[in-house]
Amino acid sequence: MPSLLDIRRRVRAVKSTQQITKAMKMVAASKLRRAQERIQQARPYAAQMQRVLNSLASRVDPASHPLLDERREPKAGGRALIFVITADRGLCGSFNTNVIKSSAAFITENRDREVALALIGRRGRDYFARRGFPVRYEQVNLFAALKFADAKAMAAAAIEAFVKGEVDSVHLVYNEFKSVMQQRVVVEQLLPIPRGAFSDKAAGPVVEYLYEPAPDALFEHLIPNHVEVQIYRALLESAAAEHAARMTAMDAATRNSAEMIEQLTLHMNKVRQAAITREIIEVVSGAQAL
Repeated sequence: MPSLLDIRRRVRAVKSTQQITKAMKMVAASKLRRAQERIQQARPYAAQMQRVLNSLASRVDPASHPLLDERREPKAGGRALIFVITADRGLCGSFNTNVIKSSAAFITENRDREVALALIGRRGRDYFARRGFPVRYEQVNLFAALKFADAKAMAAAAIEAFVKGEVDSVHLVYNEFKSVMQQRVVVEQLLPIPRGAFSDKAAGPVVEYLYEPAPDALFEHLIPNHVEVQIYRALLESAAAEHAARMTAMDAATRNSAEMIEQLTLHMNKVRQAAITREIIEVVSGAQAL
């Protein structure tokens, strides 16, 4: 049985840990508010651009732009590049584990394809690099000061690999921010631009567009910008989801610490009471012996 001194030391250690987890929860909550505002501002523009580009891609010749070229069916071989977006730090529950599991599942499901990785975040980089996966691109310490220029650099790497024919498709794997208590892992195709389906009569009549300037000149600027915007949105989603997951994890850790302190205090009082009772018995026994 641990001594009274050992129990007191453990209570002090748990109290120190509780102070740390409470402080981390408050910091995460403060960062979450800013990240939530940024993603709420970026979502409408990114969603509308995605709808427009998907619609346009279904109405034009895929050969009109290299980023619309569907070279082969996803299951028929070829090479794929996936951007795995994780956090640089832990202590955020299953946030990183879920993304890594989904990425590993994507690789398993595409056994007949060569899958290369673009790793964003230290946790994903460390996991896949130790296991010998081919890595084409990596970036760490990105979320400390996330900027649109970071998304442009990632988009340039993806576009270059796709246009040169080094990969046949580019995908994003990240945590989408749903609420403080819920984050959803998303695996979505970035390149080639997905073509919307308009064969359903419920979708309404097909609308023909008049282009000004010409489609080639329009796509030359619009499609690369679309790739940059979608990557930036995924980064903002991941940043907000990370702060939410960390706040939830630290809140649970703080409550668990309080329960542990209560149990240790109760056990310490029992040990102290047993020691006092034993001393009283020894004094009484000594008095009776005299």
